[in-house]
Amino acid sequence: MTAMQRESARHGTATAGPADAAEILARAQALAPRLRERAVEIEQARRLPADVVESLRATGVFGMGFTRDRGGPELDSIQQTEVIEAISYGDPAAGWCAMIGSDTGLYAAFLDREVAARMFPTPDMVTAGLLFPHGRAERVPGGFRLTGRWQFGSGITHAEWVVSGAFRYRDGQPEPGPDGTSPGSLALLVPRAAVEVIDTWHTTGLAGSGSCDYTISDVFVPQEHTFTFADILGQPGVLAHPEVHMRNMPGVALGLARAALDHATRAALTAGRSEDYRTQAVLADGEADYAATRHGVYGALRRQHDVLAAGGTLDDLTPLERTALPLSRRHCFRTARSIVTRLYDLLQTSAIYQPSPLDRWLRDSTTMCQHIVAQDRILQTAGAHLLGARPSFPLALGITPLPR
Repeated sequence: MTAMQRESARHGTATAGPADAAEILARAQALAPRLRERAVEIEQARRLPADVVESLRATGVFGMGFTRDRGGPELDSIQQTEVIEAISYGDPAAGWCAMIGSDTGLYAAFLDREVAARMFPTPDMVTAGLLFPHGRAERVPGGFRLTGRWQFGSGITHAEWVVSGAFRYRDGQPEPGPDGTSPGSLALLVPRAAVEVIDTWHTTGLAGSGSCDYTISDVFVPQEHTFTFADILGQPGVLAHPEVHMRNMPGVALGLARAALDHATRAALTAGRSEDYRTQAVLADGEADYAATRHGVYGALRRQHDVLAAGGTLDDLTPLERTALPLSRRHCFRTARSIVTRLYDLLQTSAIYQPSPLDRWLRDSTTMCQHIVAQDRILQTAGAHLLGARPSFPLALGITPLPR
């Protein structure tokens, strides 16, 4: 927590921040050129410099998922994606960290209101961590003792809280889940000071995201600092759904693809290739793919938002509508990589020299396509749902186990 935040928390007030989606988006767009100037430095540092984190915080991106009753601007998933897209246009690693860090307000919906207010005294606090259950949570009076090692702690070097998935144990034995057979799991929130970061993040791309491994060793976590996506303890609404933290992820890929297309267009004009047939065809083909995938992402987001804002649930979506969002998300990541690869080939040798942004974007897009949301597991999940079979990653569809 910054000094300003600590002072605000002491007096029970929140730091002044952007009041609405338009202002947050405008601040994100204004920050993007400065992020582009710092992109090489960010990549070499393999984490976001402290002043870059504070610049992101000043845009309001970290607090955009907090509802108005909790002092936040309550951006819907469409608006959140637009903000992440704008930041990622400047630097995808910064966009990735902004996307992850903005989950704090989304998790708050699954915590008791008063508990969340104490944990997050200002609506711009960063949460990092891995939700998949790789740890062990031993049940003890009042909560759990948490131990484990997790990967992909994007933004963990500047986070205030760390969320980690773990399997539940009691008296050394696994606790059954809702179905009575598979192990039960939950997510646990601990202060960043209780976490040891392991510097493992030497990767192909997205180096600046600082997505290091981390360990937690026998740390007590109060029951009220744990949650499952099956239990909404806060205010219900369009943001209080299990897969809400995945909705704005395509913004990173869209921002990267847009930046690459603009860069290649400027390079072609500078090189006097405006009359070259291949240059014209490759750029137009990339623009077509970008427009189509962006339309698919925002179209699926708008349909989902319309149903939820009208008081419906995810179950009110048709099977095609429900699978549209995870499929468009996967397609977006894959298409961004395809666009960058074609532009890299188009610019030929000028693209291979570091710090060419295309070289960095090629590596960034390749790395982000290894995330589960861009993998074939999403195809199986969507296809199984369409056929009435068992999806392998039901959370992508907003499907969770029954409450504990």
